[in-house]
Amino acid sequence: MVARMTMDQIILFTLFGTVFALLMWGRFRYDLVAFGALMAGVVLGVVPTEDAFSGFGHPATLIVALVLIVSAGLVRSGAVFLITRTMVDSTRSLGAHISVMGGIGGVLSAFMNNVAALALLMPVDIATARKAGRSPGLSLMPLSFATILGGMITLIGTPPNIIIASIREQNLGAPFRMFDFAPVGTVAAVCGILFVALVGWRLIPARDSGVGDTSLKAIAPYIAELAIPEEHKLVETKLRDLLEPAESAGVSIIGITRDGSHRLGARRNLTIRAGDVLTIEADPEALDEFRSSMALEIVDSDSPAAVTLSENATLIEVAIPEGARIAERSAQAIGLGWRQSAVIVGIARREKRITKRLRKEVVQPGDILLLLAPSDAVEGIVDYIGGLTLADRGLSVTQDSKTWAAIGLFGAAVALASFGLLYLPIALGIVVVGYVLLRILPLAEIYDHVEWPVVVLLGSMIPLGSALETSGGTELIAGGLVSLTDGWPAWAILTVLMVVTMTLSDVLNNTATAIVAAPVGITMAQSLDVSPDPFLMAVAVAASAAFLTPIGHKNNTLVLGPGGYGFGDYWRMGLPLEIIVIAVSIPTILVVWPL
Repeated sequence: MVARMTMDQIILFTLFGTVFALLMWGRFRYDLVAFGALMAGVVLGVVPTEDAFSGFGHPATLIVALVLIVSAGLVRSGAVFLITRTMVDSTRSLGAHISVMGGIGGVLSAFMNNVAALALLMPVDIATARKAGRSPGLSLMPLSFATILGGMITLIGTPPNIIIASIREQNLGAPFRMFDFAPVGTVAAVCGILFVALVGWRLIPARDSGVGDTSLKAIAPYIAELAIPEEHKLVETKLRDLLEPAESAGVSIIGITRDGSHRLGARRNLTIRAGDVLTIEADPEALDEFRSSMALEIVDSDSPAAVTLSENATLIEVAIPEGARIAERSAQAIGLGWRQSAVIVGIARREKRITKRLRKEVVQPGDILLLLAPSDAVEGIVDYIGGLTLADRGLSVTQDSKTWAAIGLFGAAVALASFGLLYLPIALGIVVVGYVLLRILPLAEIYDHVEWPVVVLLGSMIPLGSALETSGGTELIAGGLVSLTDGWPAWAILTVLMVVTMTLSDVLNNTATAIVAAPVGITMAQSLDVSPDPFLMAVAVAASAAFLTPIGHKNNTLVLGPGGYGFGDYWRMGLPLEIIVIAVSIPTILVVWPL
């Protein structure tokens, strides 16, 4: 095999080997390694100069970037809170949580594109991890793997299935139908998800992604106020009816204000009235979730009136030093609301208890204020009060009035893409434009949600993978595979085909792998004078089963940044998972699709 290799093939195989060695070593960041390899490929002449940056405009790269923005919009709109309230319980054990999320992800992926399924569930998983006080890296990779597995079940679940169906039509006269993949795909998905939920997640090395940053947990929880609007569903109910949802959101109700009388202590049998102001204790995420889920209102710091949330509003945390304008004074005294259009949502104080209404509470040096402020005036407001802005934790104000608009737009786009009526990158792009026009996502924040190192990794590796294919490197592998398996029994040939296809899929885009491997499978079947269907099914499963690296499947790439993973983290759970998929798929294929 080596003797027949061209110089371009030798260079490309050497580049890939070097890249994977460096990425597994982990000494250098993955985007730098990938981009360096791309530049080396251009200089050595194996990647055409005009194709050097084609990967950055490739659909796979665009999908990854767009999905991250869409996910942020689903969070901002309150769609994620809606899902977490109805489907997810942060008090579950990690194994039980992964089982539930994996099952949901697998089912969704069978009937919608698995990238879109992960886009919907990834922010839910991150929010649940934050509430549970654990790193999202412990559950994001299992969720990614589960959505990949679920996509194997139907024609529309993953692009390789569509490609293989079309290749079958070209060669055999008829394509695979919607549920022809279901018997083999379901067995592989169920066994794979069970492994991921029961054992696999324990193999993931501990990582701190920063998404669930707890560096500020030492700060005392914020004391905040939320008002009961007119004609609210809670009016004339008992305060005890509010205690359970408050506890579920991580909020403590510590008092209530009515008719100017401020009463500390949660009076369980008190009847709630419109205009009541709840005094609560919570961190910013829990505060926003509780406000959004219960449709409560923030109270203006300069008057008893409730605030109508601006679509341009943002939450910021500001530390108050000695000598600040607001130190030893109240928000009402310095006219924070009418001068700066800012509202004190909460005050965090380590020692002395806060006993007054927030608008009248004298701010002490060392306090941390949670401010609701116009996004375009943050610096001026911080300068005005003399505070110091804390490190950005990505806090945002949920636009809960637009939850169903965000879900409807996303759902419509996914449905159109899943049934081939709209190209997935275009569908996601339309969702992003819609979120901006509906002011679900501020235009200024759009690019903040993209994991740029991941984009560079994918954009750099795609041209190298294309070069390997055009140089004949993949055909060289296929030819060696046919020669190697000459005279072997059918089950052994299917096993080798799956192993090689999985290996290619971990390096190349899984769509490209399906295009390369499916004709190889048909050639093998013809050489054995047997039906090509079991070989095509083997390729379909193996092309999607890319679990060893973050570049083989877009879902793995999506969770790379938010999960805080290293390039070499995937194989720990991915290798045994691939073995399991092969072990259960081969017998099922031979039973359902006999030779």
